[in-house]
Amino acid sequence: MAEKKPSKVATARAKAAEKAKAAKSKAASASPTKHAGGFVDFIRTQGVVGLAVGLAIGTAAGATVKALVDGFINPIVQFIVGSQDALSAAVWHVELWGRNADFAWGAAVSSAITLIATALVIYWIVNVFKLDKLDKKKD
Repeated sequence: MAEKKPSKVATARAKAAEKAKAAKSKAASASPTKHAGGFVDFIRTQGVVGLAVGLAIGTAAGATVKALVDGFINPIVQFIVGSQDALSAAVWHVELWGRNADFAWGAAVSSAITLIATALVIYWIVNVFKLDKLDKKKD
């Protein structure tokens, strides 16, 4: 027995139903709740919350780290070098062809010492309090 072909009207209705269904799913995917869900997924997968928490804690801990460096590290540097102010003021004066240049090498060395000391204090705090164990590893 031969199969019946659907009529033109039935075919048009089926196409219209498919278009309506596609338009409805497209409108649903563009809804604000879908975008909000995507944003929440982005925040979860990219670790934005952890970054924000780390930034807040880092800002608050900055004063503590500065106090530790100023209170313990700088006196050690001053004991070794003599005076941190004298180190910061150390200048190498060069005169060539009637032109002068002052290279403030002491300020650069002082800044590098402060940077290294700050990094060491932060490293020490992270390792002593096992803060590196709090970070959840990605699969």
